[in-house]
Amino acid sequence: MEKVRDQLKVQQERAVLVGAVLRGENKNTNQTDVLSELTALAESAGAVIVDRFIQKLNRINPATYIGSGKAKMLADRVKLKEGDVVIFDNDLSPAQIRELEKILEVKVLDRSELILDIFATRAQTHQAKLQVELAQLEYTYPRLTRMWSHLDTVTGGAGAGGAGAVGGIGTRGTGEKQLEIDRRLVNKRISELKRSIAAIDKRKMREIDGRGEFFKISLVGYTNAGKSTLMNALTDAHVYVEDQLFATLDTRTRKWETASGVEVLLSDTVGFVSKLPHHLVASFKATLEETVNADLLLHVVDASSEEAFEQIKSVEQVLKELGCDQKEMMVLLNKSDNIANRAVFDSVQTVFPDAISVSAKTGLNLDELAKTVTERVRGGRIRVRVTADITDGKLQSYLKTVAKDIQEEYEGNTVQIEATLGQNQLTQVKRLAPQNIEYL
Repeated sequence: MEKVRDQLKVQQERAVLVGAVLRGENKNTNQTDVLSELTALAESAGAVIVDRFIQKLNRINPATYIGSGKAKMLADRVKLKEGDVVIFDNDLSPAQIRELEKILEVKVLDRSELILDIFATRAQTHQAKLQVELAQLEYTYPRLTRMWSHLDTVTGGAGAGGAGAVGGIGTRGTGEKQLEIDRRLVNKRISELKRSIAAIDKRKMREIDGRGEFFKISLVGYTNAGKSTLMNALTDAHVYVEDQLFATLDTRTRKWETASGVEVLLSDTVGFVSKLPHHLVASFKATLEETVNADLLLHVVDASSEEAFEQIKSVEQVLKELGCDQKEMMVLLNKSDNIANRAVFDSVQTVFPDAISVSAKTGLNLDELAKTVTERVRGGRIRVRVTADITDGKLQSYLKTVAKDIQEEYEGNTVQIEATLGQNQLTQVKRLAPQNIEYL
């Protein structure tokens, strides 16, 4: 049994999914409702689903989560279906995982580990890889016992050197437990990752701060709702698109001309799921900073999904964790050209009467979306006269980019610019020239 958890990947493995539901927590305890998201996650990770096991609980069993009797029943199912891995739709403690693996005699993963595994396979950029590694180590640290076999050759003897060296005065004795060595190595790597990510975060924040003159819009939504396809349809981002969960983890930001002379910055962010692991949210803080600093959120909803309401709820919960739940938001009902359940779609429209039905794939109503966004950006028109130094290129460039009906009059070292602006654009002009604005 020591090799049960020698690795956490589930690619091509035969998986048995388990959903444990506390009585009264969810009345819809059928396989479709309870395990639909876990099924999509497991398949996205490359697993082959061979069985599903749902158990109602009066309380959580501290030893096995589902109770020893049900665990033995599950073991029989796993053996019958020749399963390689059991994946719980719940977060398990290290002790529960170890006890379940003794009974089931196969590897046991919980929901968070599965999501971390998917993120690890999707990470492409240096930043994303660092963020995923940090999330994995922070999640795995309390679960080190009997999980780590790749460090069993580490010693603190003479000659050890470099970043991977362990030991020092008082730590190089032969009596030190391997687990203690492993934990120290993991702590050291976590510190290194945090320093590297902090440096990236600073660069990212400087980059975001440098976009102050632009109206910033962030696409948010449940994973696989079509955000990247929409991004590609509205801009030339060429974001990777695939029909799978978490197809892309890296934020892309591009200019989007919503109308003649009106340019905004549009960002595509990592997709959300329900119960997104806390360590991932923390590690991807810089990536999600685009959402935190956005002037407007476009919540992309998969209108073709029968679970649209559940997915909307999941996104709203993550936005609340990020402190973005009070931001100005527009709901987009994407994939409106391919409605599977008209009743669900009509219900979503009833709850969100201002939502725009679009199709990123066919271009349906994207012109209406651009028009609505333009109105939000302008936020009501106002005529102003701005006095600026002729060397203030930043202010003049901004006005020429976003304003309408511009008239310029030069006198000495100053220029007076009369222009028509939107209220939101005026806010930025006030930041650039707070003492030099007249309202006409």
